[in-house]
Amino acid sequence: MATINVDHINPFLMASTKVLKEMCTIDAKIGKPFVKSPIFLADTMVILIGFTGEMKGQVLIAFEHHVACDIASKMMMMPVEEMNDISRSAISELGNMIMGNAATIFSTKGIAIDITPPTVGKGTMSFTSSFAQNICIPLEYEDGKKIEINIAIKGDK
Repeated sequence: MATINVDHINPFLMASTKVLKEMCTIDAKIGKPFVKSPIFLADTMVILIGFTGEMKGQVLIAFEHHVACDIASKMMMMPVEEMNDISRSAISELGNMIMGNAATIFSTKGIAIDITPPTVGKGTMSFTSSFAQNICIPLEYEDGKKIEINIAIKGDK
């Protein structure tokens, strides 16, 4: 069984919970990490952000449609029933803020990373992560709403 460096996972989780709290007033509870193939079903929205530098890999932030609408509603402080360009932009910015925060946390540990612009996908998708094992950490809030943080770090075995 491959081992994952917890010091490389925790900054993403710290950044995720901090940004969700500050931007959406969501108190997310961190669930148990598990290995998962990066495959997502039809009712899913995924933000893909890569990172390069002293550490390389990708983060896929995934939510079911109703959770994406809920988060966009909280960010925009108005009800969002359907994802459109504006709500997709808000969700995309959430990914940017999480990754920007993670990059800052890594820099305090002496690890410099740069992040790629976010790509937002919707629907059934699968990604290859032949370069790294994909670790999924669920974040839960408000009675079972779930956000999946999927992290694949090249060379973390």
